[in-house]
Amino acid sequence: MSKRILKGIVVSTKMDKSAIVEVATAKKDKRYNKRYTSHKKYCVHDEENKLKDGVVVVIEETAPISKNKNWIIKEVLG
Repeated sequence: MSKRILKGIVVSTKMDKSAIVEVATAKKDKRYNKRYTSHKKYCVHDEENKLKDGVVVVIEETAPISKNKNWIIKEVLG
């Protein structure tokens, strides 16, 4: 099974070796055919604490690191 790769914005870096990344997904309502944006937050492992708030990153799914962390940073876009 392939690993999921998502693109999002760093929202919080208050935890040690962790960051919260918010991923926005465009969806379409089945009944009314109206487009809307869905947001979901993921807890990401940041070993070196190098991320800052507002940075765009690419994250990749991995084996569980802790109770909430199943994602790692693949690339920092800026």
